Amino acid sequence: MKNGNIKNVKKQLLSDNWYTLNKFTFEYQKPDGSWETQYREAYDRGNGAAILLYNQKKGTVILTRQFRMPTYVNGNGDGMMIEVCAGLLDGKNPEDCIKKEVEEETGYKVDNVRKVLESYMSPGSVTEILYFFIAEYEDKMKVGKGGGVAEETENIEVLEYSFEKALGMIQAGEIKDAKTIMLLQYALINSLFS
Repeated sequence: MKNGNIKNVKKQLLSDNWYTLNKFTFEYQKPDGSWETQYREAYDRGNGAAILLYNQKKGTVILTRQFRMPTYVNGNGDGMMIEVCAGLLDGKNPEDCIKKEVEEETGYKVDNVRKVLESYMSPGSVTEILYFFIAEYEDKMKVGKGGGVAEETENIEVLEYSFEKALGMIQAGEIKDAKTIMLLQYALINSLFS
């Protein structure tokens, strides 16, 4: 559905070095009926998917730890982040993408994933929509060591924590990643471990 309060949208490419950064110039109709020219930049990195792997019997979750340069330059100590498994869609549907990411990053092979929500993670500047999933895992599903794909310069540590410890890590400021916090809170609100 188009927004009738926006017209004359012009797009200017600013960078396509890593992903794409565009500057948009457009006219926006204010509530009083007058029009004003506005400028916004939008970073397009594609859409993604994230998943919380959980084991009800053991009361555990699988998380990852990896270096994130943007957090490092914004004061996040050593730049390491504890996160749920996630990845870009690469043109595939979200379910297939997240199954592939789980195996590459964690070494677990999961078949039954369930989409629980979708969200724009930073709608003021990034076009990405993220699809959120959950899936149960068992030790017998471990088919590889995980750690990511070398060609993608991924160096991922696989972590298994109790659900309670993971929740405590949010309180302690050890988990600061939004997608991870959202999925852990989803698990709490929906009583996945009760």
